[in-house]
Amino acid sequence: MELEDFLAAAEELLTVPSTADRPEELKRAVEFVVDFVGLGFEVEWFESSGVPSALLHHGPARRDFRVVLNAHLDVVPATPTQFTPRREGDRLYARGAQDMKITALAQALAFRETAATLPYPLALQLVSDEEVGGRDGTGHQLEQGVTGEFVVIGEHSRLDIVADSKGLAHARLHATGHSGHGAYPWLGDNALLKLVRTVTRLTERYPVPAAEAWQTTINVARIETPNRAFNQIPAEAEAWLDIRFPTEDTDLAGADAGAITAHLAAFCEPGVTVAVDHVDAPHHADHDRPEIAHLRDAAREQGYGGAFLYKHGAGDGRFYSARGIPAVAFGVGGHGQHGPDEYAEISTIAPYHAALVSFLRRLAT
Repeated sequence: MELEDFLAAAEELLTVPSTADRPEELKRAVEFVVDFVGLGFEVEWFESSGVPSALLHHGPARRDFRVVLNAHLDVVPATPTQFTPRREGDRLYARGAQDMKITALAQALAFRETAATLPYPLALQLVSDEEVGGRDGTGHQLEQGVTGEFVVIGEHSRLDIVADSKGLAHARLHATGHSGHGAYPWLGDNALLKLVRTVTRLTERYPVPAAEAWQTTINVARIETPNRAFNQIPAEAEAWLDIRFPTEDTDLAGADAGAITAHLAAFCEPGVTVAVDHVDAPHHADHDRPEIAHLRDAAREQGYGGAFLYKHGAGDGRFYSARGIPAVAFGVGGHGQHGPDEYAEISTIAPYHAALVSFLRRLAT
């Protein structure tokens, strides 16, 4: 890898404000990486709900692959200054530097260097909606028949291996009562109090951990009532719940929206109902798979531990895992994901690229 040439390309990609509300910039980011890969490869374009994505491979048209390298090129919103990359020592600051444009470009370089010479089919999957759920990128491509035997998601990991990520459920609690004058609360039925007591039961069952823990958590994202008067008893109230759960949670892992609705309803007072908007299953890949062993060995060749990481956020690996296809996250190092000081560690880029190339070639033998 010519690091300075790579960084120049990476900084150009980082200037693209590829947020969900800018579809033309999403397309520009995907096109940039396709152009970076260059000629000599098949490119299949996809679009769903206006979201562009691409699939690159070498040889005749196909949608089944031994390995898929998956990269998302969308980012969360940021101030304009965060789309002006800057280097400070070993850090390259910009929105998307850690999550995950630099890893995406390193995957594209590894694909360019190896895809034509490997004895198995390799794909580079470029998507642009992971930050808003991934259903129109990775999810859509899988619905169109794209598949693989093993998938490397380019999320940041500092050359460790993420084989486990939590599942996700978004739920709303709706409470009803009846209104009345606030001076006479015994004459009304306060919906907000019902909701608060229900939320209290849930958070007692799923308390906020004192430190990082591999357990189910509930974030109460919003509590609101349409009531706008001090002296009125609220007749309605609603709460939003963001629930994250590991494979080990036997109440939630493997449950569909109906089963999760029933589970949450057991915590509800009379007058409080549950609506589950959507559910994403946890992601898990067997730690003993030979591909994972090869990937860990390749990371160790570069002086990194290749340890197993457990991620609390959901990622596009869940779409593959739900179909029984093993997927892991493996990327460069950095810090500040989604924050004002997001950066990538420059010193991890070349080792990451070398480890990825080594892994792809190891599979050939």
